[in-house]
Amino acid sequence: MVGEQGRVTGAVGPGLVGEVMVRVRGGAEAFLAYAVEPGERIERGALVVVMEYQPPRTVYVTAAYA
Repeated sequence: MVGEQGRVTGAVGPGLVGEVMVRVRGGAEAFLAYAVEPGERIERGALVVVMEYQPPRTVYVTAAYA
C-alpha cells in the first residue's frame, strides 16, 4: 500500500477527513485520507502518493508531482 498512487475524491487538509481512491486487489477502493505534512491541502482530483497506511482504511498522503 505504501508508495501506491491514488486520486483525491474528497479534499484533504487541515480539519478535514479526506477520501482517496487507490488501486488495490485488481480494483479501486476508497480510503479515509489525511495529509502527511501539517497544514497541507490537497484538492479533489489531485494525484497523491500513499506515505503511511493504518488498517483497515486510513492512509496518509502527499501530493504527487509529475
